[in-house]
Amino acid sequence: SPRLVLHFERGGFLVFYNCRMQWCSSPRAGPASDILSAEFHRGQALDALHTPDPICYTLLDQRYFSGLGNIIKNEILYLARIHPLTRGSLLAVSDLEHLLDCAVQFSSDWLHSKLQGKRLHPQIYQKEQCPLGHAVMKGTLGPSGGFKRLTWWCPECQPEVLSGDGDLSAGT
Repeated sequence: SPRLVLHFERGGFLVFYNCRMQWCSSPRAGPASDILSAEFHRGQALDALHTPDPICYTLLDQRYFSGLGNIIKNEILYLARIHPLTRGSLLAVSDLEHLLDCAVQFSSDWLHSKLQGKRLHPQIYQKEQCPLGHAVMKGTLGPSGGFKRLTWWCPECQPEVLSGDGDLSAGT
């Protein structure tokens, strides 16, 4: 059942089924965290990505990536070939920059497709196989005590970085 339904004057509506709501006195995110804003602060985003938290948790943190949602998270991690549970602090800055580029490009393409009434076709989200034919894994991931989200990834294309010495694992 829906958690929130917004009705608009022209008869349209927007339904949120899987969301968390809380009251706040002022917005938590500004234009510096909107990846499609001219005021987006790449340095702040890169600093956030470079923390020891799993990268998939950071991407959904609206303080740094406002508007970036679960589908986009899955798609850009696949495009950047990064396992969702890889800790950002273990990735090279060039990998984080590439991930950020994927986020901006995919989000821009997503928005332009929506505005033209077209639909983007996900490569990994809700798929059984990645575009290369590998079996896709699915798990419910999120911080301890925090909101968990369904996540899809290809262990072949997105190996997990376990430590700074280059050890890789094919899953969680």
